[in-house]
Amino acid sequence: MELGVNVPNFGPGTDPARLRDWSQVVEGLGYDLLMVSDHVVITPDVAEQYPAPFYEPFTTLSWLAGITSRVRLGTTVLIAPYRHPLLVARMAANLNALSGGRLVLGVGIGWARQEFEALGASHAERGRRTDEVLAELRRAWTNTEDYGTGAIPIWVGGSSTAGLRRTVRYGDAWHPLRDTIDDLRAGLDRLGEFAAAMDRPRPAFAPRILLRLTDKPLPDEGRVAGEGSVEQVVQDLAVLRELDAQSVVLDPFVGDPAETERPEEAWQALATIAAHR
Repeated sequence: MELGVNVPNFGPGTDPARLRDWSQVVEGLGYDLLMVSDHVVITPDVAEQYPAPFYEPFTTLSWLAGITSRVRLGTTVLIAPYRHPLLVARMAANLNALSGGRLVLGVGIGWARQEFEALGASHAERGRRTDEVLAELRRAWTNTEDYGTGAIPIWVGGSSTAGLRRTVRYGDAWHPLRDTIDDLRAGLDRLGEFAAAMDRPRPAFAPRILLRLTDKPLPDEGRVAGEGSVEQVVQDLAVLRELDAQSVVLDPFVGDPAETERPEEAWQALATIAAHR
């Protein structure tokens, strides 16, 4: 099971030097995957949790590809309805080629209503639009003469019925975000049921979980995976391994944008988990 890190590409403490530091920490600690998130217009609803500056993911990952050598690079998650599918296909294929085949494309439907409005995109139709983007990506990438791409894994986020069906139809892996172990286990069962009903193989399992270490164990009831004492988090990873997770992405951003100005605590937590692999 590979371990990755969701690196904050936003907030008051983020700049090119800080992003370089993050990449060196992630790769230096032996993590397998470095991922960033996506917003285009920092509208008030986005800014509450993800304030400017916000570094666009394809641009950021292209730059990070040049200063890393081993770690895979990805999006968690690219908001599919924000861009024309052929533009996404081109940027992803180019980034995959320039990075030596290291790209993972995590995709979601988005949530920020004001940002959708600013981009002239339909918030109400974001699910249908995401399906269209994913279908077009698959079609575009079959034209290897034009796009020259190898296999770019697509991870699909979302735990709703529509999200799970979307994963089965278009995804290489299911990429749920910040759930409890019980919710993840239940989601996998539902994913398997949908796959069987659609006569398709069940996609792989690649969750993103919180990373928040506490001095004392937390009550298990309501505790999300990756939160609690070192022993609890290590056990969560063991359970995810038993559930056949191919990848687990650790997300050390707890929710306060000021965290981006003091990343050392997150780096220490990542070092602690790396030492217990």
